[in-house]
Amino acid sequence: MFLMISMSCLPPPSSYIPAVNELSAELVAIEAGNQELESELRSVRKKLTNAIVLEKSLEQDLKKAQEQCNAEKAKVEVKVQNLKKLKVKSEEYKYKIQTCKDELSTAGMEDSLTHRSLVSLCESLTELQEQSKTAKEKLKSYLDLAPNPSLVKVKIEEAKRELKATEDELNTKVDMMEFVLPDQKRRQT
Repeated sequence: MFLMISMSCLPPPSSYIPAVNELSAELVAIEAGNQELESELRSVRKKLTNAIVLEKSLEQDLKKAQEQCNAEKAKVEVKVQNLKKLKVKSEEYKYKIQTCKDELSTAGMEDSLTHRSLVSLCESLTELQEQSKTAKEKLKSYLDLAPNPSLVKVKIEEAKRELKATEDELNTKVDMMEFVLPDQKRRQT
């Protein structure tokens, strides 16, 4: 009886074919949709994998950059400390130099005794020595010559005239002093 009742509820066999066709079409549509979803899922998985790889690469790059930044920061700090030390030393040396200059100035240090002036004088001396050396070489050729007797006589005559003029001038001044002194002696007495 049960069998009979369930058979009577079933649709007639001629209506199965369109229903099967309809279900088959739905199945094909669902399978096509599943394939599209699977394709999209593969694409999304691929993109997600690339994104994860990129994220890990960026994290590593960021970590390296931070390490480099920290290392550079440490170097810069060392350089800054060294610069501060050098500035302090520079100021200290400037103060010491000024103090020494002041002490030398009060002690009567002359500019002619400074290193620069001594070097300059040494250079000038070297130049003069070179010039005198060349002049001596030129003069050496003249020293070997015999003196000219007529020139010697002329020089002797010039010297005698100069001596005579000087003696005359001296006598004149002595005579003038004799005239002035007796007058002063008379006035005092």
